[in-house]
Amino acid sequence: MILVNTDYITGKELEMLGLVKGSTIQSKHLGKDIAQSFKTLVGGELKSYTEMMNEARALATKRMIAEAEAMGADAIVNIRYASSAVMQGAAEVIAYGTAVKFI
Repeated sequence: MILVNTDYITGKELEMLGLVKGSTIQSKHLGKDIAQSFKTLVGGELKSYTEMMNEARALATKRMIAEAEAMGADAIVNIRYASSAVMQGAAEVIAYGTAVKFI
């Protein structure tokens, strides 16, 4: 599966199959959440949240790919990611793009 954030793949003619997406909502356990809140007092990277968001993006991407494969796609173009806080310490990540087949 080819994944790109452009709306084309050089040297390929594409047939658009439709929108595909994958999403997840992730949180850290209470202990990590409390530890990270103390970190905000002194500044610096919140590593637990960085890991959480990386895991969430990977899972959302995996789910998007599964949806594209079910449609018979060869690639996903114009991939985008978005995230939003759904509650304190929890975030939703969505990956979306256009599933395409090579002509």
